[in-house]
Amino acid sequence: MHIEKKPFGQFWNNDVFRYTLTNSNGISVSILNYGAIIQSLTVPGREDRADIILGFDSLYGYLKGHPFFGAVAGRVANRIPDGRFSIDNTGFQLNVNAPFHNHLHGGYRGFDKYVWESREFTTEQSAGVQLHRISPDGEEDYPGTLDTTITYTLDKTDRFSFNVSAVTDRPTIANIVQHSYFNMAGHDSGDVCAQELTIHADRVTPVDDRLCPTGEIMDVTATPFDFRSPTRLETAFESTGGIYDINYVLKTDNRYVLKTDNRTPLPCARLHDPDSGRTMTVATTQPGLQFYNGHKIHDQEQTGKGGFRYPKWAGICLETQNFPNAVNHKDFPDMVLRPGETYDHTTTYTFSVE
Repeated sequence: MHIEKKPFGQFWNNDVFRYTLTNSNGISVSILNYGAIIQSLTVPGREDRADIILGFDSLYGYLKGHPFFGAVAGRVANRIPDGRFSIDNTGFQLNVNAPFHNHLHGGYRGFDKYVWESREFTTEQSAGVQLHRISPDGEEDYPGTLDTTITYTLDKTDRFSFNVSAVTDRPTIANIVQHSYFNMAGHDSGDVCAQELTIHADRVTPVDDRLCPTGEIMDVTATPFDFRSPTRLETAFESTGGIYDINYVLKTDNRYVLKTDNRTPLPCARLHDPDSGRTMTVATTQPGLQFYNGHKIHDQEQTGKGGFRYPKWAGICLETQNFPNAVNHKDFPDMVLRPGETYDHTTTYTFSVE
């Protein structure tokens, strides 16, 4: 296991570093302490290695505006309509920063737009980076001080993990999400249409015309949202007009609440590129998975690493999460974090060649 630390620029007089973790099997991942961003993730295929994460070669690309390439979204990822919620009958109003009058991914300046304290570490079996930040009471109008630690780890078994833990001094809400875009053929290979996706879920949370969940839990049987068997993405896109941006229900009891004793990540998704054989298996302790297929990427004219212009469907997001807007739906998993509790979730990405 090996770690390399290099300067990646400055942001408001704060040094930004890129930490590159490498194992002996040809897998390497680069992490920025700006935005807790995964800047690259290179994995082998049958014949060559490819960087499967959309992103930029320089800090400027991340500063000028982008669709959360590789970033951590928080304090609360996804949408809260009108930015309104209540805790213990006390109402709160967050900044509204997205279309349809929604609060999105933590507001105007969420977790993706800060430099985090960082330190690298190694063990006999793994190498990693730990990132830490204290979000003060009132930041983006959230209640409570949130003390958050994010740990990225790559091990000898080709497993890359993302762990996030947080505590608060006042009741607040938290849904901290890794927002990478994956293309198993390589970030500069074009679109993902020829790749196959499997999602181990038989229900989704349908959305309204504001892209916010209605509160319904819908069976995916005989719908375009059924990915329980490996499905070629091109075929799926044809059935929906090329648009996916929806939460899948992963691990629930009969009231759709998170099993509190679940500390072992359970498999939730698999993305496979038949041409190269590259395969990624995702497992998580979270109750939901947001599948977003990057249909808006080309609208934002993103030129990524190596000067490659990312087209529509250049990469997909598989965001492990709590259900969107769970704070406003009583039958969704609880999003409220209270003093004395710890928000603690792990997602793993395991790579193989098939």
